[in-house]
Amino acid sequence: MSDTLAIETKPQNAIFVSEKAAEKVRQLMQEAGVADDPSYFLRVGVVGGGCSGLSYKMDFDNEVGATDQTFEDNGVKIVTDLKSFLYLVNTVLEFSDGLNGKGFHFANPNASRTCGCGESFSV
Repeated sequence: MSDTLAIETKPQNAIFVSEKAAEKVRQLMQEAGVADDPSYFLRVGVVGGGCSGLSYKMDFDNEVGATDQTFEDNGVKIVTDLKSFLYLVNTVLEFSDGLNGKGFHFANPNASRTCGCGESFSV
Protein backbone atom coordinates (compact mmCIF):
# COMPACT_ATOMS: atom_id res chain seq x y z
CA MET A 1 0.00 0.00 0.00
CA SER A 2 1.45 3.31 -0.96
CA ASP A 3 0.36 6.60 0.47
CA THR A 4 -0.23 9.26 -2.16
CA LEU A 5 -0.84 12.88 -1.47
CA ALA A 6 -3.58 14.63 -3.34
CA ILE A 7 -2.08 17.78 -4.74
CA GLU A 8 -4.54 20.47 -5.70
CA THR A 9 -3.45 22.26 -8.81
CA LYS A 10 -4.96 25.38 -10.26
CA PRO A 11 -5.73 25.50 -13.97
CA GLN A 12 -3.42 27.37 -16.29
CA ASN A 13 -4.69 30.41 -18.16
CA ALA A 14 -7.46 31.52 -15.83
CA ILE A 15 -8.38 34.41 -13.56
CA PHE A 16 -7.94 33.77 -9.84
CA VAL A 17 -9.36 35.25 -6.63
CA SER A 18 -7.47 35.33 -3.32
CA GLU A 19 -9.31 34.09 -0.22
CA LYS A 20 -9.53 37.59 1.22
CA ALA A 21 -10.91 38.99 -2.06
CA ALA A 22 -13.43 36.13 -2.25
CA GLU A 23 -14.68 36.94 1.26
CA LYS A 24 -15.12 40.61 0.31
CA VAL A 25 -16.89 39.74 -2.97
CA ARG A 26 -19.35 37.51 -1.08
CA GLN A 27 -19.95 40.30 1.46
CA LEU A 28 -20.60 42.86 -1.30
CA MET A 29 -22.92 40.47 -3.13
CA GLN A 30 -24.86 40.03 0.12
CA GLU A 31 -25.09 43.82 0.57
CA ALA A 32 -26.24 44.20 -3.05
CA GLY A 33 -28.96 41.58 -2.50
CA VAL A 34 -27.69 39.18 -5.18
CA ALA A 35 -25.85 36.62 -3.05
CA ASP A 36 -28.77 34.19 -2.99
CA ASP A 37 -29.28 34.30 -6.76
CA PRO A 38 -26.98 31.72 -8.42
CA SER A 39 -27.27 33.50 -11.78
CA TYR A 40 -25.13 36.41 -10.49
CA PHE A 41 -21.36 36.51 -10.77
CA LEU A 42 -18.44 38.92 -10.68
CA ARG A 43 -17.72 40.43 -14.09
CA VAL A 44 -14.20 41.76 -14.54
CA GLY A 45 -12.89 43.56 -17.56
CA VAL A 46 -10.39 45.95 -19.06
CA VAL A 47 -11.29 49.30 -20.60
CA GLY A 48 -9.21 52.00 -22.24
CA GLY A 49 -8.27 54.88 -19.96
CA GLY A 50 -6.33 55.71 -16.85
CA CYS A 51 -2.86 57.18 -16.65
CA SER A 52 -1.19 54.01 -17.99
CA GLY A 53 -3.63 53.37 -20.84
CA LEU A 54 -5.85 50.53 -19.58
CA SER A 55 -8.07 50.32 -16.48
CA TYR A 56 -9.77 47.47 -14.67
CA LYS A 57 -13.51 47.34 -14.09
CA MET A 58 -15.64 45.10 -11.90
CA ASP A 59 -19.36 44.71 -11.39
CA PHE A 60 -22.00 42.13 -10.57
CA ASP A 61 -23.84 40.74 -13.58
CA ASN A 62 -26.17 37.90 -14.47
CA GLU A 63 -25.89 37.74 -18.27
CA VAL A 64 -23.16 35.72 -19.96
CA GLY A 65 -22.29 36.63 -23.54
CA ALA A 66 -21.53 34.13 -26.29
CA THR A 67 -17.76 34.72 -26.20
CA ASP A 68 -17.42 35.35 -22.45
CA GLN A 69 -14.88 33.30 -20.52
CA THR A 70 -16.05 31.82 -17.20
CA PHE A 71 -13.90 30.76 -14.23
CA GLU A 72 -14.43 29.85 -10.60
CA ASP A 73 -11.90 30.24 -7.80
CA ASN A 74 -12.34 30.21 -4.03
CA GLY A 75 -16.11 29.92 -4.51
CA VAL A 76 -16.41 33.03 -6.69
CA LYS A 77 -17.68 32.78 -10.25
CA ILE A 78 -15.80 35.22 -12.50
CA VAL A 79 -16.77 36.12 -16.05
CA THR A 80 -14.87 38.29 -18.52
CA ASP A 81 -15.20 39.12 -22.17
CA LEU A 82 -12.70 37.48 -24.51
CA LYS A 83 -10.79 40.68 -25.32
CA SER A 84 -10.32 41.53 -21.61
CA PHE A 85 -9.22 37.96 -20.89
CA LEU A 86 -6.24 38.42 -23.20
CA TYR A 87 -5.03 41.12 -20.77
CA LEU A 88 -6.13 39.31 -17.59
CA VAL A 89 -4.88 35.74 -18.15
CA ASN A 90 -3.37 34.39 -14.89
CA THR A 91 -4.25 37.57 -12.98
CA VAL A 92 -5.17 37.33 -9.29
CA LEU A 93 -7.85 39.57 -7.82
CA GLU A 94 -6.70 40.56 -4.34
CA PHE A 95 -8.18 42.64 -1.53
CA SER A 96 -6.34 44.73 1.03
CA ASP A 97 -7.74 46.48 4.07
CA GLY A 98 -4.41 47.71 5.39
CA LEU A 99 -3.14 51.19 6.12
CA ASN A 100 -1.41 51.49 2.75
CA GLY A 101 -4.64 51.33 0.82
CA LYS A 102 -7.96 49.61 1.08
CA GLY A 103 -9.73 47.89 -1.76
CA PHE A 104 -9.43 45.45 -4.60
CA HIS A 105 -6.36 45.30 -6.78
CA PHE A 106 -5.22 43.06 -9.60
CA ALA A 107 -1.89 41.21 -9.48
CA ASN A 108 -1.45 41.07 -13.23
CA PRO A 109 1.62 39.25 -14.57
CA ASN A 110 0.90 40.66 -18.04
CA ALA A 111 1.25 44.31 -17.03
CA SER A 112 4.56 45.82 -18.08
CA ARG A 113 3.82 49.08 -16.26
CA THR A 114 1.27 50.20 -13.68
CA CYS A 115 0.42 53.63 -12.41
CA GLY A 116 1.00 54.82 -8.86
CA CYS A 117 -2.64 54.33 -7.86
CA GLY A 118 -2.64 50.73 -9.17
CA GLU A 119 -5.86 51.22 -11.08
CA SER A 120 -4.41 51.33 -14.57
CA PHE A 121 -1.73 49.46 -16.46
CA SER A 122 -0.12 48.90 -19.85
CA VAL A 123 1.19 45.80 -21.58
